[in-house]
Amino acid sequence: MLADFAEDIEKGSRDEALLARVAWERLPRHVAIIMDGNGRWAAQRGQPRIAGHRAGVDAVRAAVDTSARLGLGALTLYAFSTENWKRPRLEVDALMRMLKRYLRLELDSIDRQNIRFQVIGRTAALEESVRREIRRAVERTQGNSGMVLSVALNYGGRAEIVDAVNAALRRCAEEGRPACEITEPEIERELYTCGLPELDLVVRTSGEMRISNFLLWQAAYSEIYVTETLWPDFRRAHLLEAIVDYQRRDRRFGGLQFAANAT
Repeated sequence: MLADFAEDIEKGSRDEALLARVAWERLPRHVAIIMDGNGRWAAQRGQPRIAGHRAGVDAVRAAVDTSARLGLGALTLYAFSTENWKRPRLEVDALMRMLKRYLRLELDSIDRQNIRFQVIGRTAALEESVRREIRRAVERTQGNSGMVLSVALNYGGRAEIVDAVNAALRRCAEEGRPACEITEPEIERELYTCGLPELDLVVRTSGEMRISNFLLWQAAYSEIYVTETLWPDFRRAHLLEAIVDYQRRDRRFGGLQFAANAT
């Protein structure tokens, strides 16, 4: 897949230069993206907000394709938060229609690339027509062994932690253990992202410097990369830039790189 990837890149292009700088032995295992800036992109062009969401589909396609070809273990996309229900009903309905259309149009490509698809969040609140398309995509790709593509729908980081703690409490009760014995690993076992690699890199578009209630537990030691690029303009080069920047970081996880030699 990497050989095909390199062949597809235009010689002398920015993409080729960035790809040459990627250290293959230090790729992030799990990348999450806060896809922000659709409304601003549309406003700059005098178009309705939904036009920005439609344009953002090309960015999703580029991020998924690039991540899979690089061989990342997991890519998680923040598509719809628990707070997004506050938006106008017409916009919410349009977003859900776009999600269903995306799954119908892209499922063959996702499956062909050996990607396993899943949705994280409180999906029970979604309309049945949306859940039906999700089930179809999950069932179609559940046997795939490549990158895990997670789409966060009706997702909130605080809600996820609440759900995980409640699930851990139920498990404690079922096993006859006191609730005070709940540990971090037990909570992690109940998170929506259980089984995925540790989150190494969070990318946020549109220049906003906040995490927006996204993967709060998982991002405890993640690197954060912010780009001014609005999501509809995000392409392969932008993701490669984020990865190259990530690989320049000194990741110490609260310790010192050469602590063993410290005096």
